[in-house]
Amino acid sequence: MVGTAEGVESNAYANGLALNSNGANGVTEEKLDELRRIFGKSEGDPLRIVGVGAGAWGSVFTALLQDAYGHLRDKALIRIWRRPGRAVDRPTAEHLFEVINSREDVLRRLIRRCAYLKYVEGRLGDRILYADEILKDGFCLNMIDTPLSPLKVVTNLQEAVWDADIVINGLPSTETREVFEEISRYWKERITVPVIISLAKGIEAELKPEPRILTPTQMISRATGIPRENILYLGGPNIASEIYNKEYANARICGSEKWRKPLAKFLRQPHFIVWDNGDLVTHEVMGGLKNVYAIGAGMVAALTNESATSKSVYFAHCTSEMIFITHLLAEEPEKLAGPLLADTYVTLLKGRNAWYGQKLAKGELSLDMGDSIKGKGMIQGVSAVKAFFELLSQFSLSVLHPVEKKPVAPVELCPILKTLYAILIVREVSIEAILQTLRDETMTDPRDRIEIAQTHAFYRPTLLNPHP
Repeated sequence: MVGTAEGVESNAYANGLALNSNGANGVTEEKLDELRRIFGKSEGDPLRIVGVGAGAWGSVFTALLQDAYGHLRDKALIRIWRRPGRAVDRPTAEHLFEVINSREDVLRRLIRRCAYLKYVEGRLGDRILYADEILKDGFCLNMIDTPLSPLKVVTNLQEAVWDADIVINGLPSTETREVFEEISRYWKERITVPVIISLAKGIEAELKPEPRILTPTQMISRATGIPRENILYLGGPNIASEIYNKEYANARICGSEKWRKPLAKFLRQPHFIVWDNGDLVTHEVMGGLKNVYAIGAGMVAALTNESATSKSVYFAHCTSEMIFITHLLAEEPEKLAGPLLADTYVTLLKGRNAWYGQKLAKGELSLDMGDSIKGKGMIQGVSAVKAFFELLSQFSLSVLHPVEKKPVAPVELCPILKTLYAILIVREVSIEAILQTLRDETMTDPRDRIEIAQTHAFYRPTLLNPHP
């Protein structure tokens, strides 16, 4: 097999700073040994962990594992795959050089690794840098301002995954199916079954033979044939750069009890608390739903010059729509209220989807640029708007309209979702339409929509049922 890989430093340092005291190292090694026993690993056979996809969250997640366990080289091998050949443009190379020189720890590390000169040449335009090349030095193209620890990067997908014990899906939901279909070809002769942890937040709508949501974990299961009990989802109210900078955060790993409990313990760190939950698909869908409304939040913020009043009006209406939708999707939606609102809150504050909405409203981005944005990666809320609109437009899911007293598709009770679809997908209206929707005199009190959801039998169990 042909591929490229580059080793990381052989000590327990990242960005020049010691990561673990001796006591912490002992606890870390115990957690790794426990997981190795569950996987049936023998001495001399490292637990092989590979991140697939090197966006901001995928890179940070892999770097967190590298920081925690990478020094135990005889027991754990941690790598990340990304496609080769993505050139770093000149403005980004210049900014990267500024970041390097503003961080003494990073500067010293690069000089020690004899890697500094190429960034000087990139700054001067005498050399083209590539995304996989700089990732080896700890720079994620979508998150240049937050240097990570050096990572072992593999650009050949077969080399990366063929013997992996744990695969971290850091791909956008829109790329998950295609990449895992390729991966499945490399796993045909495997004896052991890998465990997959998906970080992707996005969905697709499948309308035939009956309407249902298709999530990234379901895409992975279909593409690879891996049993669903071996596929988990991890999500929470997290901003990748802040987590790497050790801001306190929490997340949930969802899936089968066999794997979620030991993995929650393995992934937990003092600043990153991981709980476990058995409701995989619903949490996964909620992770995609909040991205829809984050785009609108960014638009409202920009169009009203950050008016606190306008943003609170939007928040009231968008959360009522999300609560309404959760009642369609979940038998016990109240269990999702905390996780969904927390994830929505942080995404509206600082997530890339809210950022995208702001940039569109300010005219600094255009819809013609697509939903993959340089320096940010995939804006997954755009495809989620389309999927939720198409799904909730199906009359077979009809609910009783509270005023007109007649059956309507659920989307008719979600005016913000309808407006975002008209702006982003079919482009029938201007971005200002989001404010017109909020100011529509016929708009009902958000409380009414919540009461409708709570007092009517809206739950549609088939929406989240995996396809046979």
